[in-house]
Amino acid sequence: MTILKTYARLWADDLDGTLPVLRELTGEEPHLRLAFERVELGAIGDFLVIAGPAAERAKYAHASATVLVDDLDEAEATLEASGATITTAKTAGPTGRFLYARHAGGAEAEYVEWTPDLVRRILG
Repeated sequence: MTILKTYARLWADDLDGTLPVLRELTGEEPHLRLAFERVELGAIGDFLVIAGPAAERAKYAHASATVLVDDLDEAEATLEASGATITTAKTAGPTGRFLYARHAGGAEAEYVEWTPDLVRRILG
């Protein structure tokens, strides 16, 4: 299992209001933008912006990062073998599959396996 990319999560009321400064800071354009449930997600550089009403964003605030992996099944096995607790089981999402895990030390992250097309388009 390989980690392909890690995103720091940024929380915002409004995605469009947040992206301009990130464009300037990263020198990049957003490479991913989508609606998920009642929030908007925008990925630019190494940031994943989660935007929407505070109550909706709070549903995802337990995770401090989004970790993109090439094999979610293998990531899950590695996490469990190291004492992590899977807090959200593998679930299909708009970009592929994801799960949430709380590491033995208490940190929690989202692990995502993108579809092959998305990996090729964004990571090359």
